[in-house]
Amino acid sequence: MSRTAEIHLTVNLDEDDLPVHIEWQASEAQGNGPMPCQSMMLSLWDAESKTTAAIDLWTKDTTIDDMNLHFYQVLHKMADTYLRATRNADVAEKIHEFGDSFGSTLGLR
Repeated sequence: MSRTAEIHLTVNLDEDDLPVHIEWQASEAQGNGPMPCQSMMLSLWDAESKTTAAIDLWTKDTTIDDMNLHFYQVLHKMADTYLRATRNADVAEKIHEFGDSFGSTLGLR
């Protein structure tokens, strides 16, 4: 039996259309109600046109330190997801190595 899961994003903007508050809620999530976040990167693959659409947002009070850590963690998450999707351990390891280098450059490791 099939079912539908939903993910809702809500972005509050200031008078200059800059995000001041972002929250998300997923029908499959274990938490109750919307969860706040300061930044997000959503990538959507269109197989027909072979292109990626992206929504990248962060609140105007997100610090550079937070963005550095977010990118560091996303790079490692991307490597893990790539490995699960392709089973290509060599390339996944290269993505992890780049993430480690990125983190070292920023003093995160």
